[in-house]
Amino acid sequence: MTTDALLPSLTARLRDAAHARTAACPCGAAPRAETTLADRPDATVVRHAGTVAKAHAADTDPVELARRVTVAARLPGILLPPLGPTPVTLHERLVTYWPYGTPVDPQDPDAAPWEAAATLLARLHRSPAPAAVPPMRGPAKAAQAVARLRAAAPGHPATAPVLDAWAGLPAWARGEAAMPDATTLCHGDLHLGQLVRHPAPEGPWLLIDVDDLGTGVPAWDLARPAAWYACGLLPPDDWHRFLTAYRSAGGPAVPSHADPWTALDVPARALTVQTAARALTKAVAAGRAPDEVERSLIDACARMPSVRP
Repeated sequence: MTTDALLPSLTARLRDAAHARTAACPCGAAPRAETTLADRPDATVVRHAGTVAKAHAADTDPVELARRVTVAARLPGILLPPLGPTPVTLHERLVTYWPYGTPVDPQDPDAAPWEAAATLLARLHRSPAPAAVPPMRGPAKAAQAVARLRAAAPGHPATAPVLDAWAGLPAWARGEAAMPDATTLCHGDLHLGQLVRHPAPEGPWLLIDVDDLGTGVPAWDLARPAAWYACGLLPPDDWHRFLTAYRSAGGPAVPSHADPWTALDVPARALTVQTAARALTKAVAAGRAPDEVERSLIDACARMPSVRP
């Protein structure tokens, strides 16, 4: 089912769900009260006043998603709780409903909630993982990004260093073997777009997006900011704010005082490769050369084989 066919049905269901929550919806009689927050092959997200509906990727496993949503419901001070415990099906897509939260302002990087993100991660990592929760999907998503690059740009000169860096990673980081940690609860795809304030607009920060939630290596959740820092894309002060807050909150992913890179090196390399692969795939699809930021990621991949993980 195409996104064009999905959107009208999703917005209609969302409107009904929002009006069921409150008899005095602030939308009034406005014919277009919905806002499309995301419309991608892997997720379509629509907002109506204080209610959000998300249509998950077509290949989402219904049992695994239900277990992940249940975890969010059980950790309301860490993860944004769902409005319903069970995903529903619409046009062969699984749909979940959530309260709206105020996202991070991408235009105000100085106000980025690095400490809040780190503290929430530490609390998540310390929370007991339900026995039924599936593995965290971080390595699998990285493998998907690399596979798409192979298919889209096999002969591009920048593809080779990205694939070489990928080949140097251990099998678990490439999604080809079980992760060495199968008990720690992880987010799986941490970045600043995964935080909202709820209740909006000034409530506490909470983590959102449970699609990749599961058990695995907790350092993976720190790996994206670590990779940005290592590539020169995240200022050192922001990185140290994030790392210090995580350690202060008792996060188990890195040693409390020793060198954190003993735990972060492999996941940070994997996230660098994933981000570079996605960036290069998009650049090739747009028919342009990689920009400065994308080039820095590719250059980082080119340096990786000279230093073993």
